[in-house]
Amino acid sequence: MSQENCIFCKIIAGESKSETVYEDDVCVAFKDLHPQAPTHILVVPREHIESLDKAKNKHLETLGYLHLVAAEIARENEFAEAGYRTVINTNGNGGQTVFHLHVHLLGGRPFVFPPG
Repeated sequence: MSQENCIFCKIIAGESKSETVYEDDVCVAFKDLHPQAPTHILVVPREHIESLDKAKNKHLETLGYLHLVAAEIARENEFAEAGYRTVINTNGNGGQTVFHLHVHLLGGRPFVFPPG
């Protein structure tokens, strides 16, 4: 998917609506339109990276940062202590439907393992 057609790039640019819960120079976090848990937030890098499979060494810091932001959001929303899950779906069989890398932050209910 090209950046021009990417819904997450449009949200980051302010061209599409979202319920933003956090943003800074590196990423934007917003509520998922189709939540899979009571709390379901997407943490999306401002840089368009198609998938984890396409990430490069130069993205190491960004990838770690996305997870740290997710943890901070969980703490601020008071569900960190109870527990939460972060997920990166990668490519079709991995469940990725928007081809702009993003971290799912899921909380507010118990999760089982293995998922899916």
